[in-house]
Amino acid sequence: MDITRRHPIERSSILPAVLLLLLGFAAPARASQDDPRLRVSISVDPAVRSEPVTGRVFFLISDRERPEPRLTMPYTFAYYMNTPGLPYVPLFGVDVEALQPGSAVVIDAETLGYPFASLRDVPAGDYTVQAVLHVYTRFERADGHVVWMPMDQWEGQQFHISPGNLVSDPQEVRLDAREGFDVELSLTRVIPPIEPRPDSQYVKRIKIRSNLVSEFWGHDMYMGATVLLPEGYDEHPDVYYPVLYYQGHFFESEPLGFPMRLGFRQAWLSDDFPRMIVVTFQHPTPFYDDSYAVNSLNNGPWGDAFMTELIPYVEENFRIIRKAYARVMTGGSTGGWVSAALQIYHPDFFGGAWSFCPDPVDFREFLNVDIYRDESAFSAPGRRWLVPERFASRSVKGQPRVSVRQISQLSAVLGSKGRSGEFVDMWCAIYGPVGPDGYPPAIWDHETGEIDREVAEYWRDNGWDLRHYLQTHWSEIGPDLVGKLHFGCGDMDNFYLNLAMYRMEEFLEGTSDPHYGGSFVWGRPMVGHTIYGYDPYPMALLETMAEHITANAPEGENPASWRY
Repeated sequence: MDITRRHPIERSSILPAVLLLLLGFAAPARASQDDPRLRVSISVDPAVRSEPVTGRVFFLISDRERPEPRLTMPYTFAYYMNTPGLPYVPLFGVDVEALQPGSAVVIDAETLGYPFASLRDVPAGDYTVQAVLHVYTRFERADGHVVWMPMDQWEGQQFHISPGNLVSDPQEVRLDAREGFDVELSLTRVIPPIEPRPDSQYVKRIKIRSNLVSEFWGHDMYMGATVLLPEGYDEHPDVYYPVLYYQGHFFESEPLGFPMRLGFRQAWLSDDFPRMIVVTFQHPTPFYDDSYAVNSLNNGPWGDAFMTELIPYVEENFRIIRKAYARVMTGGSTGGWVSAALQIYHPDFFGGAWSFCPDPVDFREFLNVDIYRDESAFSAPGRRWLVPERFASRSVKGQPRVSVRQISQLSAVLGSKGRSGEFVDMWCAIYGPVGPDGYPPAIWDHETGEIDREVAEYWRDNGWDLRHYLQTHWSEIGPDLVGKLHFGCGDMDNFYLNLAMYRMEEFLEGTSDPHYGGSFVWGRPMVGHTIYGYDPYPMALLETMAEHITANAPEGENPASWRY
């Protein structure tokens, strides 16, 4: 099935065409022999690359003169879904395999795009257009599979800024599907390397090769950390400090916004603020901008690398108290899931996790989908005629923003075989099995929305559904988790993540022998996808963590040495 050739809505077996119109969804018109030719030809300039290239070519359309279209792309489309008015560019994508220099790939009316399913759907007008070729790397993995994937160049899996990718100069054109058009673009530039950020008195950066992950991928793979040091760190060389491991996406900016967040900077440097070390991590993979710090059949042994290579390296090179009570974690969204999962999977290594609006922690509420019982991710169950779309993003007032169908369409445009670099495909790579071709099978078909029940059960049975994992292992791990699990979420999380959190709260509050002893903080009313409950942030959160660490310090420890 070639999902790059048709709009998912067009072939839906769920909604008849008349109901699509009633719901505001219009299938693209089919081409006829009399339709004008819509053609975009994109070639590689031999002057910039002399060898064949495999990857994915994108055609970007902007209604702005500046900046160039690729630089209007959001960091991740999740931000676009959560931020109305955030500029982004419509795009079309197609795979290329061993494309020869000087040869052209053609994007036409049958090429899938987003949000426009076809070039026929682009409103007539004057645009600035650009092409980008996302270059793939051939990997001979240790599991015997040979795959072509985008190698991260320390940009966090962002194809529009990834060093080594090929781009064309922006070109002003008129696109009018009624009259037809024939656009030619040449990839004449290579995106240059990213300059490393400098260290400062308070912020230090490290980057190391992971032997474990490199062996899996058959290619050098790197991990990094950005370390925020407390005031007085250099003046007190005998003092060791607790550490906050802040989990989240790939970013190398200063942890917690230091020093630009002025209130935090003032508190961090004051005489009466807890002295801690804060560490953020960089561990991008060929599938996503971070590995979730877990072992994965598709991604590799990132969990082992994180626990046996990266954290030990950080703790050996900075004066960190290397005991469980002094290691705490936090993060929101992706980082919310990662911090909770690491605490759950390593209950006696970390001393507590404050996890905010985490990715789904119960797969009965997975982007508003029950992957164990529902047949389709695209439509709500139990309806016969007027079947409503299922949405993955909303405003805090409940206004739907983006449907699961549209997210799947976007994923199909950004990459085939799970290579979109977006979150649904990323979950498939991290949680799922390896397919016969070496790529992860999708949890649901990007074209039809049909859920693969075997994949769903694999996710659950291999411990990725955190609520299910806790419930089935509570007698073993519960005693080491008492007082360590803390969650916060808005009652109107923009990605419906509060629904899975309700399920997690129901389980944890009902635990006994032992009772979990943690906390849930709910933002109400109309609180969306954000960190909630510790105001002013992050000062109140760090104070809470310092009190928690002090209260759990074993006999003989001296928190007074680092607290102030």
